[in-house]
Amino acid sequence: MIAPGIRWRPGGRAPAAGRGRRRVDDVDVEQISDELYGLRPAEFVPARDARVAAARRAKDAKAAKAIAALRKPSLAAWAANLLARQRQREAEQFLALGRTLREAHRTLDAEQLRAASGRRRQLVTALARTAATLADEAGQPVSDTVLHEVEQTLHAVLADEEVAGQWSRGRLVKVPEAVVGFAAVTPETVPARAARTAPPPSRGGDAEARRPRDLDRVRAAAADADAEVERRERALAEAQDARRAASTRAEEAAERVRGLEHELREARQAERDTEAAATAAGSAVTSAERALRTAHRAAERAAEALRHLEGGANA
Repeated sequence: MIAPGIRWRPGGRAPAAGRGRRRVDDVDVEQISDELYGLRPAEFVPARDARVAAARRAKDAKAAKAIAALRKPSLAAWAANLLARQRQREAEQFLALGRTLREAHRTLDAEQLRAASGRRRQLVTALARTAATLADEAGQPVSDTVLHEVEQTLHAVLADEEVAGQWSRGRLVKVPEAVVGFAAVTPETVPARAARTAPPPSRGGDAEARRPRDLDRVRAAAADADAEVERRERALAEAQDARRAASTRAEEAAERVRGLEHELREARQAERDTEAAATAAGSAVTSAERALRTAHRAAERAAEALRHLEGGANA
């Protein structure tokens, strides 16, 4: 699930340039890792091996070992990473929602968990579709199975702080095997009004005091999630409309190309026919000129013979 040797700072953001970066001698392993995890899965291993070879040629064995330890991401992990890399604003909002929900989960009752669960699933579904669209645009379409795995990964991002940190940096290498925490709690598994019937043995007063604030935060997060879902749905509809329009334009252009290609073939055939006719006409002209010269010579010989005959008769 997690790329080896990568550390995450609280808040889910990548370290600033020059700080918290893992360098081995003169090789910036963090930068190389970031580059590698930005590649499509099929490109990862050849690029990683090339980086390892370069480090070895530079006699930097530690860097070569660190780079060689980087694991190729699964297709679903890569698609989820792509979402975090290319949709940073949405990723930050999603991470903030996860932090809010994790904090509020400790005192949230079953009814509120059920309400938040539906909104959370809608947002995860919308973001997973965006990840699939980005993957398709990158030349790597994903199947429905992979799309489901992306959704599973995003649920884990909300529930698990460590997974959230890795995802925020685009460094996930596989889909989490199980979701830990509130994301695994569904309406079917949460006892009714669990928080009220089974209060914590200690600090109950503090929990009750925090409940209104926690509920407010969760309601705000849920409202943000609803707004994000609506925005995602609009963006998806617009993208689908744009794709259909582009497909129509492409078909029209292809039809025009086919028509022009047909006209070009006919023009070339006409050119060949014209050239053949011109060649034949040229040959006919040459033959006629040759016949004319022959006729001229024959006429000259006949005239010369006539003069000889006339001269002999006069004598």
